[in-house]
Parts: sequence; structure tokens; C-alpha cells
Amino acid sequence: MASKYDAVMNCFFAAQIQQRRSATRGCQAWDNDAMTPYEKLIFVDLETTGANLVNDRITEIGIVAVSTDGKIERWSTFVNPGRPIPSFIQGLTGISDDMVATAPSFETLADGVRARLEGGLFIAHNARFDYGFLHHAFARAGHALHSEMLCTVKLSRALFPQEKKHNLDTLIARHELIPEARHRALADADLLWQLWRKLTASMPDDIFSQKVQALRQRPNLSASPDGQTAST
Repeated sequence: MASKYDAVMNCFFAAQIQQRRSATRGCQAWDNDAMTPYEKLIFVDLETTGANLVNDRITEIGIVAVSTDGKIERWSTFVNPGRPIPSFIQGLTGISDDMVATAPSFETLADGVRARLEGGLFIAHNARFDYGFLHHAFARAGHALHSEMLCTVKLSRALFPQEKKHNLDTLIARHELIPEARHRALADADLLWQLWRKLTASMPDDIFSQKVQALRQRPNLSASPDGQTAST
């Protein structure tokens, strides 16, 4: 069931798009050649115990998946990192050791997370951080991550080269995004979906398409962080 927040946001963005595009195109989640008709968008954010891809672990996963027919699926879960969360990180995210104590390990979640990431474009802010953590987590679970990736930091820099800052807090203010929370995985993933709708509603299709096409990539991260070989 859609929340009041979803209803407000859908009306807001529909009005923006309707002003700029015809009614037949305005309801689409994307409207440019960089997004193929069969491609879904997968906005991803993680919370972790720190910034080290090898030594730190994931504590929360948030995914907002937008299918080709515009259906939106939001999903999140805590992840037991198997180690204490530093006090600084607890203060930043609000995620405590107690909150993840009974959560499943990533190894338990791996198959389900992998299924949610398949068949679409992996979109994240500072995407190599999120993709890298997931790559290492999948490798430890004996799997591999092969999604094509797009970084919204790089996209913002490409679209607004005159701007000096492109961190998420800056983009919230610049594009008047509506945060439900900060430094929580699902809320931050939803901010990226808001940003995408703002950009596709306001940018010329050819410019947006060109920048997305130039920036999307498939990272070459085949090796496991622990020296193991990951299966496909």
C-alpha cells in the first residue's frame, strides 16, 4: 500500500513532468535513450561498520527498484556484521549493536539480495563504495556481482560542472529533495530515486542520456578480497 509520502511525491513529480512533457511520456520513470525499454533502475544504499572494504562489514541494505512499468518496490534489512559497530558509526547512523544482533548474516541474505540486483542498472551515490562492499560480501559468500553501475556523484558533476559540491546533503538542498532520514539505507536510496526524477523532469533528454551513457560502467572486480574465487 502506498504511503502518504509516496502519494505526495508522485503528485509533485507528475506535475513537474506534465508541465514539460506530453501526457503520454510524463508517467515514465525515465525518458531517454540511455535507459533501454526493458531496463529497470535499482537505487542502492548501504550502511557499514566503516569505510574499509576488506575489514568492515555491511549493517543495513536499502534498495528502491523501479520496474519498466513504473512499479516501485522498496526493501531494506539490517545485516549482522559479526563485529561491533564503532561508537562514531552508531552516532552517525543510529544503528546500534543491539539492532543488528538478531539480524541475518549477509551469507544468509546473499541469494535474495542478488535476485533484487539482477536485471537492472545499479545506481548509488559514491557507487564504488556500495558496489565494492557488496562485491566483497558476495565474494565471501561464494558469489559474484556483475551489475552495471552508475554513480550519482559523477552524474551530478557531469550535469552541473559549475557546482563545487556534489555530496548528498548538498544535492538535497540544491534539488529540494525530501529526506525521511539521513544515513539510513532505505531513506538514502529513496533520495536517489527522487534525484533521478528531478533530473529527468528538468534536464533535456539528449543531455541526460549522453551523460548517463558515458558514465555507466561494469566494474572489473573479479577477485575475492580474501583471495578466494567467487562463483558466478
